Amino acid sequence: MSVDPRLARSRPQQQQQPTAVPPPPPPPPMALDGASDPADVVPDHKFKLKFCTICASNQNRSMEAHLKLALAHLPTISFGTGSLVRLPGPTAHQPNVYNFNSTTYRAIHSELSSQNAQLYTQNGLLNMLGRNLTIKGYPERFQDWIPGKPRLDHAEDQGAAGTEAGVVDVMITCEERCFDAVLDDLHNKGGRLNRPVHVFNVDIRDNHEEARVGGHAILDLALSLNDAAAKEREVFGDGGWERGGGAAREGFDEKVPEILASWQERWPSLPALWSLAWV
Repeated sequence: MSVDPRLARSRPQQQQQPTAVPPPPPPPPMALDGASDPADVVPDHKFKLKFCTICASNQNRSMEAHLKLALAHLPTISFGTGSLVRLPGPTAHQPNVYNFNSTTYRAIHSELSSQNAQLYTQNGLLNMLGRNLTIKGYPERFQDWIPGKPRLDHAEDQGAAGTEAGVVDVMITCEERCFDAVLDDLHNKGGRLNRPVHVFNVDIRDNHEEARVGGHAILDLALSLNDAAAKEREVFGDGGWERGGGAAREGFDEKVPEILASWQERWPSLPALWSLAWV
């Protein structure tokens, strides 16, 4: 049947229904402890090196790496090398400044939320601090660390298991000036434990996205080092290991340059440095 077009124009237009937005895809399956790949988790009955991650303020890069290693069940502690904790403020000339070893991540989160929640949400600080306060209580300064002093007040930190004695086997910094500060401080401390420690630098820009990439790279390096150490101990036993000697320790120390070279081929955009020091 024909329809008068004038009548069609006079009829109210039916409102077009908006197209439903599909829900976001589900996240990839994760292990129960939050690690994205169960193959990266070192079983508790296996040998584990003790790690330390370090950046300037113990906020972004070192904490991202701390979390990655802790989720892999590797003993991990973390520090900053700056004189104070510095976070971006409302302008480039107005940073937010806090003391190490006493100001908690929760207190910093609360203060920045009350100052300008919109700004510090947009630039990622509140999300970063929310992550940090689930890892440990407060930012720690490397220069205040006493090697061999028991970390009895850090039992609730992620990665704390295995670090109770206050010693580490591997230190990984995230910036060359932090690498230099760590080596200077270890020299000043005098190596009183006479215990060797491998110090690496993985150069990571201080932003949230590159910290995430750097965290994966540091985990890759840590797992490679740990696997090599475990194999040496299986072959030669653990005699003298904790004192920095023995055939297994010597074999591991000799393999470190080769491990680093292989890792650098996998991560060519993250320049690395390495030095052997003593604590």
